[in-house]
Amino acid sequence: MKKDSARDAVVQEARELLVAMEAALLQIEMEGPTRECINAIFRAAHTIKGSAGLFAFDSIVQFTHQVEHLLDLVRQDRLPLNGHLMSLLLQCGDYIGELVDAIERGQEAEEPNAERRMALLAELALVALTASTADAAEAAGAGQPAAAGDAVAGQREGLGAIDDLTAQAPADYPYWHLSLQFNENVLRDGLDPLSFLHYLRSLGRIVAILPVESGIPDAASMDAESCYLGVEICFASGSSRQTLEDVFEFVRDDSRIDILSPHSVLADYATVLQRLAREDAARLAGLWRHHGLFNETQWRCLGAATVDEAAAPVVPVAAPDTRQRPRLLDERRAQEQKFIKIEVSKLDQLIDLVGELVIAGASARLIARRRKDSQFEEATQAIDGLMEQIRDAALTLRMVQINEVFQRFPRIVRDIARDLDKDIDLIMTGADTELDKSMVERLADPLMHIVRNAIDHGIEPANERLAAGKPPRATLRLNATHESGSVLIEVMDDGRGMDRDRILEKAVAQGLTTGEEDLSDADIYRFVFEPGFSTARQLTELSGRGVGMDVVKRNIEALHGEVSIDTEGGRGTVVRIRLPLTLAIISGFQVVVGNAVFVIPLDMVVECIDMPPHQSGSHIVAVRDEPLPFVPLRELFDLPQRQQGRARKSLVIVQYGQLRAGLLVDGLLGECQAVIKPLGRLFGKVKGLSGSTILGDGRVALILDIPHLVHHTQQQEQGNTAVYAERGVTSAQ
Repeated sequence: MKKDSARDAVVQEARELLVAMEAALLQIEMEGPTRECINAIFRAAHTIKGSAGLFAFDSIVQFTHQVEHLLDLVRQDRLPLNGHLMSLLLQCGDYIGELVDAIERGQEAEEPNAERRMALLAELALVALTASTADAAEAAGAGQPAAAGDAVAGQREGLGAIDDLTAQAPADYPYWHLSLQFNENVLRDGLDPLSFLHYLRSLGRIVAILPVESGIPDAASMDAESCYLGVEICFASGSSRQTLEDVFEFVRDDSRIDILSPHSVLADYATVLQRLAREDAARLAGLWRHHGLFNETQWRCLGAATVDEAAAPVVPVAAPDTRQRPRLLDERRAQEQKFIKIEVSKLDQLIDLVGELVIAGASARLIARRRKDSQFEEATQAIDGLMEQIRDAALTLRMVQINEVFQRFPRIVRDIARDLDKDIDLIMTGADTELDKSMVERLADPLMHIVRNAIDHGIEPANERLAAGKPPRATLRLNATHESGSVLIEVMDDGRGMDRDRILEKAVAQGLTTGEEDLSDADIYRFVFEPGFSTARQLTELSGRGVGMDVVKRNIEALHGEVSIDTEGGRGTVVRIRLPLTLAIISGFQVVVGNAVFVIPLDMVVECIDMPPHQSGSHIVAVRDEPLPFVPLRELFDLPQRQQGRARKSLVIVQYGQLRAGLLVDGLLGECQAVIKPLGRLFGKVKGLSGSTILGDGRVALILDIPHLVHHTQQQEQGNTAVYAERGVTSAQ
């Protein structure tokens, strides 16, 4: 595998595992520790270390190994997973993320932040030694404070010897060390642990094997189908680490496989000793000392002076054989994978080709109609059906769950709430709602800003909430759902809400309004999206609700979406974001106005009717005795009258969210598949248009921006209502 490909694979896998690791930690913090979550955290760290080790990304291997050791102590119930340790593990995850970023940049040989690394390593060592002290005190016997005091003193001495533990093994120490603890279900999975050891002998010489006896139950408690095998192996081989890792490829995820090279740091050997029971650790330490691994100073630093120094018995090993890996391993390797990972660029290329296929299919369909060849038309109809399925399947590949964004917020809410001394319960719903991948990535930053502002200025401290008759623990909700052909994302808090009068006062001061206009609440709250607008009286690092909201609005509008605010003083605030499902290919409905063709997203079309009679000059019609505002597209875009065709016009009724409106057009052309193309600089800022597409005959059709047009008709309706009300007052006078 090329180095660049390996780098990309390690980076992607490590980031996914770090997300899983963080999620498990936060779940433990909310619901309490469970064996499942603890094992998930350990597996994530272990897999990151193993993958990085395969490609010699030593910076991650060395750091993650220390994290893995701490997690192993937690798994053995030798270390409580308290709040301090939770924060430490989260910080370690962040630093592993920095190391992953360095690998992605091709700077794996450089240390991103040496001071932070040393601080974290020192903290890891302190926590691990604290656990060892507790074990020593317990072993000395309950009710013996002197023994405990000696243990604490030993801990302090050990902390002073951290530098000694970071030294490497003697240069003349030639052996690898393999620490193996197979999963209990390995036999049930059809794998024989001894087969791995037999194959290992084909790669070198097993100098000694020590069985780990502490985990073996008595004969009466044994399960014949369970594996209790754990071994410590001293191994002489010229093979690479990758070759040795490959031996245990199919049991690595569920078993504990640690491989120490001949020149590992002594802290790595200490980690192996601390993982074992006292008797097993004594035998292994004696074996290492017998082979010249430690000098006297290093022996004391490892705390091995208290164990039996007798050299461990060496298990005789027969001459190496040439047997290969078990046949079952080869069969398992050949099993078909359910998931594959592909580059995003290849997926984008596929979508582009599908788009060109849609355009070519529309051209073929048009030619078939002109020739009036029934067989040709039938063939194009069959192709159209297949193309629609291909289009849907291709777009499905781009759709990802919005959970990719949501999963970042438990950690963010936790950290910010702690910094601001606030108690916040985060509730996320609709995380399985799907959205185009490109939109999910661009949604992350705006949503992050909205959440931070909600925590900083929307949610009150606990004492203020109690004074206002609220529970001290605030609630912040993230919700996503599909609605009317779009995705609705809501950020809801039960905080203090926005101060309407304060916003209006600030808007007047900045010249955004005179204060004499008859503005609705929604109009007033829109001021927070103006550049530089803020109502914060006291600035913080996260200030404020409004600062940067213009950027949020601009980023959402760049995705052809919209953002709105609904708030109530003392009750809370809801920020709503609406986005289209995709920015690639849509099912459209073609209409004609004059000689121009427009495309309406089909998901937003409710029905098409003949234009009902209405009062001249009014942009409101009655549909089933209900008033409906409409917009004449010919007037809106200043298009000439159609030269031919019926005088009767059509009304296309569309819906966006809970709002409906009508579009007055000259004629209806029917459904189509529209490949969305950007408008370019010339038309990019034209209101009412969201893109363009190419028709089968080569002409360009414009795609209508339905959200903008719906809001345009609503504002128009409100203006007409105000005018009518004013006229009524005048006539009454």
